[in-house]
Amino acid sequence: MSRRGRYIAFEGWEASGKSTQARLLAERLNAVLTREPGGTDLGLAIRDLLLGNGPEPTQRAEALLFAADRAQHLAEVVEPALAEGSDVITDRSYGSTLAYQGHGRGQSIDELMGLVEWASGGLLPDLVVLLTVPVDTADGRLGEQRDRMEREDGNFAVRVIDGFVALATADPDRWIVVDGSGSIEEVAERVANAVGVK
Repeated sequence: MSRRGRYIAFEGWEASGKSTQARLLAERLNAVLTREPGGTDLGLAIRDLLLGNGPEPTQRAEALLFAADRAQHLAEVVEPALAEGSDVITDRSYGSTLAYQGHGRGQSIDELMGLVEWASGGLLPDLVVLLTVPVDTADGRLGEQRDRMEREDGNFAVRVIDGFVALATADPDRWIVVDGSGSIEEVAERVANAVGVK
């Protein structure tokens, strides 16, 4: 029987370096690289609804759209790759729902976790790497062109960041916190050490 792959998610506030570090770790592990939202064709359409300049979803609709993306993503990309023995690295996962829609928007964490578990069929990442950078550092990295989430105010950013830290603190067996400050290479080494990769 072949080895089941390892499922690793990167989380963090906008411009924390998630996408870059997820790509670098995927290259290092020869893993499948994917993202939420937008890891499937359906997910790309949902991503445009969520982050584009179209009609703004209500808070509940926003959470449901993220859940729909996750359900499709896990069924179409993540679960098949893991079953074949491939490692999967995803840029965002369930932690973003709890941090953004829960801590950021003020929706019930318990209700959102129920939605996460239903949409995912109980499949959560084996490991979550939380990259942390100061809000002003992230803001400086974002530049002028920003999506819907990136345009949120500083108070929202602080709530989301605090939410991520609370999630990591509550589940230390699954979450590891990595300082996202410094050069790309420095952060990549911190990530590799934290994940246990040579």
